[in-house]
Amino acid sequence: MPGEQSILLVDDDRALRTILAEQLALDGEFRVFEAASIAEAERLLEREAGFDAILLDVSLPDGDGREFCLRLRRAGMRAPVIMLTGLGDESDIVRGFDLGANDYVAKPFRLAELLARLRAHMRSYANSEDAVFRIGPYSFQPGAKLLQDASGSKRIRLTEKEAAILKFLIRAGTRPVPRQVLLNEVWGYNAAVTTHTLETHIYRLRQKIEPDPTQSRLLLTEDGGYRLDPEGCAGRD
Repeated sequence: MPGEQSILLVDDDRALRTILAEQLALDGEFRVFEAASIAEAERLLEREAGFDAILLDVSLPDGDGREFCLRLRRAGMRAPVIMLTGLGDESDIVRGFDLGANDYVAKPFRLAELLARLRAHMRSYANSEDAVFRIGPYSFQPGAKLLQDASGSKRIRLTEKEAAILKFLIRAGTRPVPRQVLLNEVWGYNAAVTTHTLETHIYRLRQKIEPDPTQSRLLLTEDGGYRLDPEGCAGRD
């Protein structure tokens, strides 16, 4: 999985939200965006390219979190949604699952348990065909072999191998992937395929995704291999 995952935390309890956001961001594993209401969450969803998971309170000042979850699912959002709830009735929990929630965590909860559930759902999502990742200004859908900007006006089609390269680099996080490892993962142990084949695909990918392909900021050459910087803020290669 990538080094830093973006989490949307929606809860009207400011004290709980602050503590939870601080703990989630503590080790640099998660980047947390906070919202106290459905309206604030909607504004963040419009502004940001996408979230890797959502922690969503059931009872919000401007609506029911479960109904909001259903709207997100109908709009095409596939990332994990974990409901935070003070409701313990089984029918309430079942209703949340029926409306698209991946899990329920009852308040008060143990942080370690919440983190374990969050990581498990994010691992499962990252390995699914529904996964969506951010790369620079684009959302990347490996299953659809598609890059799309936030407005939806620009769509970039990828070949199967190009999508596989990006997907493997994303899962490597901040670690550079040696050329031979990438070759084996994408093409298998095929003696007929050389590093020149990989370099050609990397060149074509840069032509597609880099604002300036001559000054790579997203797909970097590093330590005998390649690394993806989804934020485009690393040093140029």
